[in-house]
Amino acid sequence: MEEKQSKDEQIGFHKGALTTLAKERQELAKMIGIVEQLMAAHLQELKKLGVDLEEEAKKAVKSKEAPLEDQLKK
Repeated sequence: MEEKQSKDEQIGFHKGALTTLAKERQELAKMIGIVEQLMAAHLQELKKLGVDLEEEAKKAVKSKEAPLEDQLKK
C-alpha cells in the first residue's frame, strides 16, 4: 500500500525545494556576474589593441556577415 504524505509533509517538501532553488538561482546570478566581468575585461583589452568589436558588429550587419561567434568556429 502506498502511504500518503500528510499535508504538513507536502508543505515542508515544497518549501524546502523552493529554498534550495532560490539558493541555486543566487549562485547562477553570481556566475553570470563573473562571466560579464570577464567579457568586459576581454573587450577592454581588445580595444587597447585597436580592435573595436562594436564597429565590427556594425559592419557585419551592413554586409550581412555571419556573427563573430560563427566566424570563430571556422
